[in-house]
Amino acid sequence: MSVSVPHQQGDQTPPRPEYPRPQFVRPEWLNLNGDWHFEFDDHDRGVTEDWSNGARVFQKTILVPFSFETPMSGIGDLSFHPCVWYRREIRTPEQWKGKQILLHFGAVDYRATVWINGIVVGTHEGGHSPFYCNITRALANGRGEIVVRAEDPPTDRYIPRGKQHWEEQPASIFYARTTGIWQSVWAEPVPDSYLDSVRITPRTNGTLTVDARVVNPQVAQSFQIAVSWQGNVVATGISLADGPRACVETEIENPHLWSPDDPALYDVAMELHGPAGLIDKVDSYCGFRAISIQNGRVVLNGEPLYLKTVLDQGYWPQSNLTPPDDEAIQYDIRIAKEMG
Repeated sequence: MSVSVPHQQGDQTPPRPEYPRPQFVRPEWLNLNGDWHFEFDDHDRGVTEDWSNGARVFQKTILVPFSFETPMSGIGDLSFHPCVWYRREIRTPEQWKGKQILLHFGAVDYRATVWINGIVVGTHEGGHSPFYCNITRALANGRGEIVVRAEDPPTDRYIPRGKQHWEEQPASIFYARTTGIWQSVWAEPVPDSYLDSVRITPRTNGTLTVDARVVNPQVAQSFQIAVSWQGNVVATGISLADGPRACVETEIENPHLWSPDDPALYDVAMELHGPAGLIDKVDSYCGFRAISIQNGRVVLNGEPLYLKTVLDQGYWPQSNLTPPDDEAIQYDIRIAKEMG
């Protein structure tokens, strides 16, 4: 297990400082991890009493993105608290003025409601899936107060919870519960028309297909990609993007195939253009590989692969479901390989 330096209250360096979405990277972003004001709402009074308007003082401080059940959160309370509230200020950089501002949550367990300056900007259900809210119109001159309410009824057996325990103390093969924000929170600026998501499909014959979803598409837009290997562009492609979906297909000659022992990755730069030039740009990456089952065996890139596997539970003593840092994730992979 990797060892992390404990975060001190008021520390200017946020935990998990790396960009949270490595396969869909924009250069400008604002990390909102760190100390947030926090409050338990055991009697579910927060909505009725309008805790979102900023009048109520939250008595606790929590270190986001660690759930209150974990020691790294600064609270470490394993008892039942089905409703919790978070609050912090956001101030966007001056250069973001005139752009759309997206507020991202890596995951909030289980139901989330988000306010900016007392205005509901989004809701989400699902404790392990990311979501974002467009908060542009709720901000006041680039500033605002973020309030999040998270609801996670611990005894509701119909909510997908994996191996989280539903009684007071973890027991047997079950683990401590994870309630509220447990993955990174960040904001980023985008233009009025922007790339929302992409699906990259590489094939071992060198064909690469990139499907993109465009928010607020305009006429005369194009979607362009550039594929690089070790810093050199090896393929490009372009297509029209007049609707919400754009697709580009290109060819890479003799692609270097990916494998666990040779994890070769290609960089993929994706751009949305309009009549006046570049509108939005996102960076990603991919590996060329083919996995199949043939005659009852796993085959990777046409060669049989013998699998010796291990169950990685993905829990950490100090931070539960949230990896304490990026090194902790890499450590699990390295130690599994070292054990054969």
